[in-house]
Amino acid sequence: MTPQAAPIGRSNTSRGAIFTMLAMLGFASMDTITKWMVADYPIGQMMWVRYAVFCVFAWAVVRRRGLRTAARSNRPWLQLGRALLAVIESAVFVLAFRYLPLADTHAIAATSPLIVIALGVLSLGEKAGPARWAAVGAGFVGVLLIVRPGFRELDWTLLIPLAGAILWGAYQILIRLCSRTDTPDTTLVWSAFVAFGATTLVGPWQWIWPDAKGWALLLAIASLGALAHYALIKALDYAEAGSVQPYSYTLLVFVTILGAIVFGDIPDHWTLAGAAVIVASGLYTWHHERRAASSS
Repeated sequence: MTPQAAPIGRSNTSRGAIFTMLAMLGFASMDTITKWMVADYPIGQMMWVRYAVFCVFAWAVVRRRGLRTAARSNRPWLQLGRALLAVIESAVFVLAFRYLPLADTHAIAATSPLIVIALGVLSLGEKAGPARWAAVGAGFVGVLLIVRPGFRELDWTLLIPLAGAILWGAYQILIRLCSRTDTPDTTLVWSAFVAFGATTLVGPWQWIWPDAKGWALLLAIASLGALAHYALIKALDYAEAGSVQPYSYTLLVFVTILGAIVFGDIPDHWTLAGAAVIVASGLYTWHHERRAASSS
């Protein structure tokens, strides 16, 4: 039995935007806890626990349909490559948290929307009009305002999140490509179980037994990651990859707020100005897309 494919013609940018922002909030929360823990626990262990919980989450989502049925893909090799790419991308960003502040890491990672739009046009045939490019460009200006001091010196560690941004952009394109033939549940199952299998090769050999607080934080990272990935899968099922990219910049807003609360990194006036530009660019794109949809 072939799983029902996601309808290619369906598009709901508003829902895609909402799911994207929910995903960014989940990722920001997960990354904040990850940065807190990366000094005490190996990266492989953290990711192993994260994807173990992700498997439980995926099973809970598809249990009525059946795990075996949900896992049937029309393009299994594409799903396999996409899931492995997600593991590598996640490990790269966790490594970046060890060397860089949250804001600097995510500011460089915010180049991924530009990468997604370019790859979407080249590989998926998506259209990127002037309004969409303007919103993404304005959001990137906001990013530069937030981390202006971080760009005064070139450090090799800045290349880590840059590599992660390229991988993250490619990952989102592959999600959208998978959504043309597979349902979100199928993509979710492959994301969870392939990643768990890959991290099982590393995680058990780096194990440091956590205390009660460590277990709570590890489970929190895993739960937030699972929810965020599912929200992103739903977002890219509803909307084109390029259309939801401006909303990805809200990750910077969430990270800035959480950095101030958890690490005492109080935003200055440049950070507040950049956050305002990012939010404005996202709202502008949302308004423009809604007007275009209503007039068509």
